[in-house]
Amino acid sequence: MAKRPASKAYILGVGLTKFIKPRGKVDYTELGFEAGIKALLDAQINYDDVDQGIACYCFGDSTCGQRTFYQFGMTQIPIYNVNNNCSTGSTGLHIARQAVAHGAADCVMVVGFEKMFPGSLQSFYKDRTNPTGTTVEMMKDTRGFTNAPGTAQMFGNAGREYMEKYGATTEDFAEIARVNHAHSAKNPYSQFQDVYTLEQILKSPILHDPLTKLQCCPTSDGGAAAIVVSEAFLAARPHLQSQAILIAGQCLATDATSLFNRSSISLMGFDMTKYAARTALEEAQVSTKDIQVCELHDCFSANEMITLDALGLCEPGKAHEMVRKGDITYGGQCVVNPSGGLISKGHPLGATGIAQCAELVWQLRGWADNRLVKGANVALQHNLGLGGAAVVTVYKRADGRSNEDVATPTNLGYNPAVEARGFTIEQVDKVRSKAARSAWALGDTEKKVVARF
Repeated sequence: MAKRPASKAYILGVGLTKFIKPRGKVDYTELGFEAGIKALLDAQINYDDVDQGIACYCFGDSTCGQRTFYQFGMTQIPIYNVNNNCSTGSTGLHIARQAVAHGAADCVMVVGFEKMFPGSLQSFYKDRTNPTGTTVEMMKDTRGFTNAPGTAQMFGNAGREYMEKYGATTEDFAEIARVNHAHSAKNPYSQFQDVYTLEQILKSPILHDPLTKLQCCPTSDGGAAAIVVSEAFLAARPHLQSQAILIAGQCLATDATSLFNRSSISLMGFDMTKYAARTALEEAQVSTKDIQVCELHDCFSANEMITLDALGLCEPGKAHEMVRKGDITYGGQCVVNPSGGLISKGHPLGATGIAQCAELVWQLRGWADNRLVKGANVALQHNLGLGGAAVVTVYKRADGRSNEDVATPTNLGYNPAVEARGFTIEQVDKVRSKAARSAWALGDTEKKVVARF
């Protein structure tokens, strides 16, 4: 059992770039810089206040983190580079919380970014053992192998098993995608904002039954950042109390032996999600009945289906019934993925977990007023990486209020929850290090980023 946090940790600031198709037009240095500057501005701090930096990415050489963070300042703080597959961003948040909660830092900056390749995910190194190779071999041994993308096969097989065991239908999986695409239309950062009918989703090209193309997340370029601070740090800034969001419970779990029990659902990390959820909810002293808004890892509609079950948001084997009753959207039991989720918002691996965090921060602050889950005071986040790691986090308002009591407006000059805008050179100057900034390290990144606005 992991050691309990010694003190509280809070999300004080968040920042996000728009998620875009991976066409090589924007470099990771720009994505990380934009998200980071926005998070510093939101937190109303200077980079000199940051004790540690955590960079989250999957596709890139070693020390991309230093290259990105040096643009904010060269203050000689520890900078960690994190790669934990699709749960990389939340893993970075977990590390930051551990550092703050156990007294190693008062302020940690987490920046996630990803510059991806077009098309489905591929293994990068061909001359060594693939870490998910045993998972793929189990899939081949139990369900066979086709020409479809490997991840679509694995998650699609989990969907097939859910149908076989519990009676879910192809329409149930398509409905999950329909809801996420509908939610995404109100998120200014989403890669896709098109709304589809159930029929359109069902008639889109089949990748691996029951999954059609519109039920699968795209690859994306994007960046996200968060500032994690201690209770003492927040206490010294009482004017920021209303915008601070408490990390009330959190668990990073890895796989159990059930991963290889020949179940396609277990093979997708069902039990580590279940364990992480139970642990995080227990620490936060809440139950799933208290959860009104949730961001979960819907890389495919099939994964949302099994994850609703694993998180305990429904009775075992009843996730499809929850979907049919409209209990995953506004007016139902719990609004799942108000951001549009990975399916429509996009999935830049290193940024995804932090982007989920940003959405829930905006929800709890009451800022996401075009898609607000009214009355929410507890939020749940789930981020999954095959290989594997599942991070589940429970958030609460630091002031204990619901989001109907709107937090103090941001000093950005606009509401970042509903407008994907930028910043000025003057604002950048305000939050970059005063003590140790380097024009050489910054290069032309600032000019490129500001020019896009």
